[in-house]
Amino acid sequence: MSNLSGFVKRLRDIMRNDAGINGDAQRIEQMAWMLFLKVYDAKEQDWDMNEDAYESIIPEECRWCNWAVDDRSGSAMTGDTLLEFVNNTLFPVLKGKNILNPDGSVKIQGVTVTPSTPIKKSIVRTAFEDANQYMKDGVLLRQIINIIDELDLSDYEEVHAFGEIYETILKELQSAGSSGEFYTPRAVTDFMAKMIGPKIGETMADFACGTGGFITSWLKELAPKVQNTDNQEQYDNSIYGIEKKPFPYILCVTNMLLHGLDVPRVYHDNSLLRDVLDYTESDQFDVILMNPPYGGSEKTDVKNHFPDDLASSETADLFMAVIMYRLKKNGRAAVILPDGFLFGLDNAKLNLKKKLLKEFDLHTVIRMPGSVFAPYTSITTNILFFDNTKPTEETWFYRLDMPSDRKHFSKTKPMELKHFDPVVEWWNDRQEITVDGFDKAKRYTAEQLAEELGFNFDQCGYPHIEEEILAPMDLMQRYQEERASLNAEIDRVLAELSALLGGAVE
Repeated sequence: MSNLSGFVKRLRDIMRNDAGINGDAQRIEQMAWMLFLKVYDAKEQDWDMNEDAYESIIPEECRWCNWAVDDRSGSAMTGDTLLEFVNNTLFPVLKGKNILNPDGSVKIQGVTVTPSTPIKKSIVRTAFEDANQYMKDGVLLRQIINIIDELDLSDYEEVHAFGEIYETILKELQSAGSSGEFYTPRAVTDFMAKMIGPKIGETMADFACGTGGFITSWLKELAPKVQNTDNQEQYDNSIYGIEKKPFPYILCVTNMLLHGLDVPRVYHDNSLLRDVLDYTESDQFDVILMNPPYGGSEKTDVKNHFPDDLASSETADLFMAVIMYRLKKNGRAAVILPDGFLFGLDNAKLNLKKKLLKEFDLHTVIRMPGSVFAPYTSITTNILFFDNTKPTEETWFYRLDMPSDRKHFSKTKPMELKHFDPVVEWWNDRQEITVDGFDKAKRYTAEQLAEELGFNFDQCGYPHIEEEILAPMDLMQRYQEERASLNAEIDRVLAELSALLGGAVE
């Protein structure tokens, strides 16, 4: 493909002329299912060559190579004919519906999945369960398909280059309305994977994997350690992801196929719909890397899957409980959580923090600037690093300040991996640091965190907060977090006064 760098722009420019596409989110979703079929078709060509009697789960009429490829002979479907095929044959078949003849007999068998269907085949049906076809102009649809079909996925260098382009597609989710929740900045996922230090033979999991950012960062760190065919097999089987929303799921599966995983263990499911007490050792993983959804809530009955003391209406709290139940003995975890978890003292948050200190080694908390996730949200987040090795003895807090050449991060000037260099340097030679009278890095014992600070983990925060103009929802979230932090501090001071006076203070 001669113009790979302009790939996304070419698709965008064409889609803007289609009356069926309304905004960035629909544009990316439209692009997603076509890219999936193109990438999957390239994989099937490999499987055809390497496996005896390979049989596609997709009926012949609906395989990309048989309807999408334009051989320039003038026979390729376009216009209304193409729209009719995509809307009334391709999508129904991939969603599992049979296409019938006038006499009621089956003309094309819908994609059928059973418990014995291999993952690499069943992902087709799963990917299309909730996929949508928005375009209304069949000529423009043909133009889009032709551009996508120009990709030469048999060429290693082109696949690698397209992997970079695909990353830009995922990044655009940040400005695609609510879809932005599916993307964690690559600098953050790369840093977390780097500090976790993947090893051959380990398994990692992300129970709300979105488009697969943490998984790809894990694979990137692990790849240089592959030395032989056994290592390669362990590498291929090292990941596990769950994503409940259909759009990021199809993006994630495509991402995994592009990264060479023929059997991507990524499932379209909700991690919160199973009783955490039912998990056994076989459900646990060596490493968990996650950015749990936060700021949202689940249905009331979801809380029934958690012990009463850990049940919460906040999704981040529920995922934190899942993580603790699914981390192997001696396993390692790195998890992104909002400030609200650090200083929250409601029943669930307090009990989660007690459990974290008592049963796990919470050794490091990295405070991140508020604009790391800009422009999607300005809510301040933190990275918690902990191991399932022993109870916490001490926890280090480190505040990552904005680099000197930036006032804030943005879509055009996002956070880069190099901005974590101060953390990496400090990580290997930990010292307490004070700047202008405020703690930047400080060590606390578990007893201090529990008894002196009353499980308020809001330490080494940002002392100078410049005024920001926030979106209404972000402003309300910021207000709620600051109010909760203040309430927590008031409760702590009242408890100290009560102890000193030997009675209740109201």
